[in-house]
Amino acid sequence: MRFTRHTKIEHGLGQIDIAPMIDMVFQLLIFFMLTSSFIFQPGIKVNLPKAITSEVIKKESMVVTISGEDVIYLSGKVVTMADLRQELGVAAKRQSPLLIKSDRRASLGRIVEVWDLCRELGITKINIATDQER
Repeated sequence: MRFTRHTKIEHGLGQIDIAPMIDMVFQLLIFFMLTSSFIFQPGIKVNLPKAITSEVIKKESMVVTISGEDVIYLSGKVVTMADLRQELGVAAKRQSPLLIKSDRRASLGRIVEVWDLCRELGITKINIATDQER
């Protein structure tokens, strides 16, 4: 019994069809793009508290950051309570909303101090930044 040798590939020109592989790569890319959340928040690094009922703020607002060491930052710069009073007075006249980003380790007393200052100056739209609990 004699077997015949095939020196040429019988089906096509010997090329591999990579269209299904390209489809899979695009599907994986879309999957990772949809399931990942990359949000860059410039400024001071703080460990935000977690909340189940947090919402996304649509409007730009002034950001007051309170670090874990109770240092107050306004727009990325260290400020005292007197400086903060002056800057927030200007913001109150514009009726712009305020976002307080506070580290988990910051004292509640410092947060309440900033909150009371805002209320005293007439700022009514005050928000607290949190991370969504997953």
